[in-house]
Amino acid sequence: MTATTGRDADARDVPLDRNRGFRRLWFGEGVSVLGNATTSVLLPLVAVLELDAGAAVVGLLTAAAWLPWLVIGLPAGAWVDRLPARAVMIVADLVAAVAIGSVPVAAALDALTLPHLVGAALAAGVTTVFFRTAYTVFVPQVVPDQQLEAANARLLGTESGMQVAGPGIGGAMAQALGAAAGLALDAASFVVSALCLWRIRPARQPERPPQAPLRVRIREGVAFVSSDRYLRWFVVVGGISNFGLTGYTALLVLFLVDTVGLGPSALGVVMTVGACGGLLGATVATRLSRRLGSARATVLLMVAGGPPALLVGLGGGGGQVAWTVAGLFLVGLAVVAGNVLRGAWRQRYVPQALMGRVVTTSQFVNFGTMPLAGLAAGALGEAFGVRQTVLLMAAVHCAACLSALRSPLRGLREMPAPRQVPRVLTPSR
Repeated sequence: MTATTGRDADARDVPLDRNRGFRRLWFGEGVSVLGNATTSVLLPLVAVLELDAGAAVVGLLTAAAWLPWLVIGLPAGAWVDRLPARAVMIVADLVAAVAIGSVPVAAALDALTLPHLVGAALAAGVTTVFFRTAYTVFVPQVVPDQQLEAANARLLGTESGMQVAGPGIGGAMAQALGAAAGLALDAASFVVSALCLWRIRPARQPERPPQAPLRVRIREGVAFVSSDRYLRWFVVVGGISNFGLTGYTALLVLFLVDTVGLGPSALGVVMTVGACGGLLGATVATRLSRRLGSARATVLLMVAGGPPALLVGLGGGGGQVAWTVAGLFLVGLAVVAGNVLRGAWRQRYVPQALMGRVVTTSQFVNFGTMPLAGLAAGALGEAFGVRQTVLLMAAVHCAACLSALRSPLRGLREMPAPRQVPRVLTPSR
């Protein structure tokens, strides 16, 4: 449930382009994602080029970035439901700026070590848990319900656009300045995001659930997800899919540098072109939803996003790298478009009093498989080869996506209507 104000009533009539709070959120998030997109290339490049790391170390870096979801994901959701979402996001941005910014400083002092690099990835991962949880809670406070799908399309479209530009910029910066120095861009982007958030005044504030012990609040979020057939299915399939996606993504830079033979600049170009699929996916998501219905479009996108992942591991020298580019493009298109539809649906479907806990319960599984995937990919890459591991992980993602043909959404045209707040959580009047 949410407490609305006169400003919120007026906001329903304000076009998204004139919503100042949304514009600031949109800009700050875009800048931050651009920095993160450069880091997705630069952090493993620091390990590979400057610390001479192999598959196991690159996998460890990925595991460190995602491990916090597995360790603190559930309590983080309960905390965020009790705290102002905007304040949580600002603090997370500033801590992340310090963590990532410490890497180029240590490199300049010739003091950068592998434990430092892993520690920075781990600290940034902790801030991501709190930021992304609060972010899901915060968007509906800035954007009216009927504009959520359009807002998510713009936010994810911008994320995809920045992910298109980021790898190329990261590769160019690594070539010109060195991979570690390039991470300064990401540190600065977190500061910009914090400043934008500081200037936002939400149109509405959610009612806080009654005070209860932490374990009770966590249990309520878990029970809500596990008792809902749609949320439960998305959690299980998402966890399996993310295991495969993260597994081959963890080795992607190493695969393209060592196996395919690309340099930093060419690596950035390949990942940039591949990331264009996500930009296209965010553009077509709402149109596909209107034409087919949100549930049918979601199933179609999941099924279509599986098999192309197998193309990623087929890349080779010369023109054969096009297989990898095509795979990245098509998977990105389907995954981002599906995320737009699922994200908007969840923000309408889940009661605001439970949003933070439902998000972290879902992501405890969805993202909790990612550190396991990073470690597994590193170990399998060392034992059986990088290309073989990329293909295996792509097959896991493919199998998860094809399970949509037997999902609870089968036969539905539109995604299910919003659920009500459970009686035990409804604040007393």
